[in-house]
Amino acid sequence: MKIEDTSRLAFALMNEDDAELLFQLDQDPEVMRYINGGHMTTMKEIHEVSLPRLKSYTDPQTGWGMWKLTIKEDNTFIGWVLVRPMDFFSDNPQPHNLELGWRLMRKAWGKGYATEAALAIKNALVEQQGITQFSALVIDGNDASVNVMTKLGLQYLKTDIHKDPMGDIELLYYQTP
Repeated sequence: MKIEDTSRLAFALMNEDDAELLFQLDQDPEVMRYINGGHMTTMKEIHEVSLPRLKSYTDPQTGWGMWKLTIKEDNTFIGWVLVRPMDFFSDNPQPHNLELGWRLMRKAWGKGYATEAALAIKNALVEQQGITQFSALVIDGNDASVNVMTKLGLQYLKTDIHKDPMGDIELLYYQTP
């Protein structure tokens, strides 16, 4: 699957060669504020946790994975958009219900890049047969991400405990109607 470039952004699936970019993105406590309370990720965590998780759900045919976002004008990396089945790390993953998520460098905040990228990816995924829903998860208080979710047509569904091998956490669930 290919995501067509937008007027400002180019897309490519991330892999183990992108470890340094993942590390750089996670070095800003403000970027990590609504992920893990502001703790920066170590390079060891990138190699031992992030990359193996990424590899487990990346599938170029279906478009699952983390889509690297670069500004076309100067090829600057600004972040990524995640695509994977909801509940991927459970006994009952939902391949018809895709989770969308994003993480952008602070310098890219407030410019519409997250919405532009997630919408381009969502629109490309809609073309696949069997996709019936899109979902997104957010920590309460992350109003910027809730704003993106709303622009993607997602609506608040519930507040619940999200179960993950890395730890359970209370999140707000948004989903397409």
